[in-house]
Amino acid sequence: MKTASMPSLRVDPELRHDAESVLREGESLSNFMEQALRSSIQSRRAQKEFISRGLTSRDEAKRAGEYFAAEDVLNEMEEMLSQEKARTRK
Repeated sequence: MKTASMPSLRVDPELRHDAESVLREGESLSNFMEQALRSSIQSRRAQKEFISRGLTSRDEAKRAGEYFAAEDVLNEMEEMLSQEKARTRK
């Protein structure tokens, strides 16, 4: 597979210094930037999917007319967590 270049990135010297200051042993600034870009893409995809699922859920609730109070859902989740913690302690 051929590689492609990303556009040149102009930043102020302080940002470059900050980036260079966190590089790991043997890591280049280019490697760091590529990983940051990949991480940001993954994060944005996850955020987009999360929002999509939320909108789908909202639409389904409107269609079905079935809603749940946030407090009830949180209480149920707390109970599930407590049960799981108790189970793993045994």
